[in-house]
Amino acid sequence: MIPNVLSIAGTDPTSGAGIQADLKAMYALGAYGMSVITAVVAQNTQGVRRFVALEPDFVADQLDAVFEDVRVDAIKIGMIANVGIAEAIADRLHHHGLDCPIVLDPVMVAKSGDRLLSPEAVSVVRDKLLPMCTLLTPNLPEAGDLLQKPEPASLQEMHSTLKELCLLGPEWVLLKGGHLDGPDSVDLLQGQGQNHVFQSPRIPTRNTHGTGCSLSSAIAALLPGRSVPTAVGLGKEYLNGALAAADQLQIGLGQGPVHHFHALWPLK
Repeated sequence: MIPNVLSIAGTDPTSGAGIQADLKAMYALGAYGMSVITAVVAQNTQGVRRFVALEPDFVADQLDAVFEDVRVDAIKIGMIANVGIAEAIADRLHHHGLDCPIVLDPVMVAKSGDRLLSPEAVSVVRDKLLPMCTLLTPNLPEAGDLLQKPEPASLQEMHSTLKELCLLGPEWVLLKGGHLDGPDSVDLLQGQGQNHVFQSPRIPTRNTHGTGCSLSSAIAALLPGRSVPTAVGLGKEYLNGALAAADQLQIGLGQGPVHHFHALWPLK
């Protein structure tokens, strides 16, 4: 059975990140992707210009429309934008009592440095949404934001940060180490008494726009019927392939997107 996977996130007109990237990753991995929009974002490969958050009750209406009609096998939560939307998402998830994996990619700051989550909303995400999540997937700056401390600056600090993030309530945490220097990128996964390390060589490309969105959506698409470590491993394998093929695309003047359909489009 093809899994139905819902993304709750903001938009990207260039389709490299946000809802558009989420749907591409989900479809590339054989899931039926659905979307609930939290914010409309004016951005491109060079940065975010501005965004308009939707009314929380309208976000809630979108969620109800999906949950009352369609079987949902997994959920990915990305850009939340503000306190009202965070509370609306938590309320509707609790109301519908869904029994499916939830992946939270805490989108707080874009690669360009533009803030996408209001500071006052961080505590709502931490206190209300994290305990509902199957998997939390922060990068190092996001981990620092969630814990209200400086971001980890070494692999040793990543290990201690990972333990602190697990205490916030999610079943699993995947702490992504891409912001560290070195020839390899190291991600750490912890949950249910298990620890896993995912290490891969850095891929030399500037086209990294939307990598966090794409990875979390890939994992969500792969989670139905799989364990978290297995889904994470397969999701990272998919993203590595999308990064390796990213230079086949020529999108924008800044950090372009990864090639979501690298395994499906024929070479020319």
